[in-house]
Amino acid sequence: MWILTLPLTTNDMVGPRAWFGGLFYRNSHKRCGNYEKTNGYPFTPLQEQRLQRLKDRLNVPFDETRPDHQDALKALWNASFPETNLTGLVSEQWKDMGWQGANPSTDFRGCGFISLENLLFFARTYPASFRRILFKQEGIRAAWEYPFAVAGINISFMLIQMLDLYSEKPKNLRGANFIRILSEDEEAFDVLYCIAFQMMDAQWLAMRASYLQFNEVLQATRIQLERELRLEDVHRIQDLPAYNLLYK
Repeated sequence: MWILTLPLTTNDMVGPRAWFGGLFYRNSHKRCGNYEKTNGYPFTPLQEQRLQRLKDRLNVPFDETRPDHQDALKALWNASFPETNLTGLVSEQWKDMGWQGANPSTDFRGCGFISLENLLFFARTYPASFRRILFKQEGIRAAWEYPFAVAGINISFMLIQMLDLYSEKPKNLRGANFIRILSEDEEAFDVLYCIAFQMMDAQWLAMRASYLQFNEVLQATRIQLERELRLEDVHRIQDLPAYNLLYK
């Protein structure tokens, strides 16, 4: 499993800050909250319920013997390559989507079924953005590009860490703010995933990055998302400045 290893604690952007900051900071007057305010954050019953449902999803491993998991994998293929018949759940064809080998189930071990759900949600909800990234249709690309599907799993893993979802309750302001957003829209995590994927690809192009710089690009993406989740006037997932990337 190819998982990011760089520490994501720096407060500085990686890459061309002027371009990246100019794209996402559409409202420069917005203020960020203080991380120290998260102690004793009171969750409403609805927020508790939505958080628990999301945490339940995190605890579902990918099981290649489950028919519903098999169906989800097939659905992802059909959404990605509707004109091409899949020859099997173990097939060299999967490499065309950016899996590491012929059996994509081995790549889910680091993050579980939710990472497949995230990819499938992206494909179904924002098909134009999904296909632009899958087929690398924008910008000047490196000769050695990041593998799409495995990058998607890394983004799921990054979001789970960033939002502190493995803890009983988020211990940071960005996580607490996200739970408020989740109470407004139960699909907020999946939509945030789509935003993060689009942000990551935009940062990739801005840095003119190649495969070995993927962790650096993902780090920059995380930092930008953290900043946006701390903005005081972000109450819905649609309020994130980067949300507009899904419709460009």
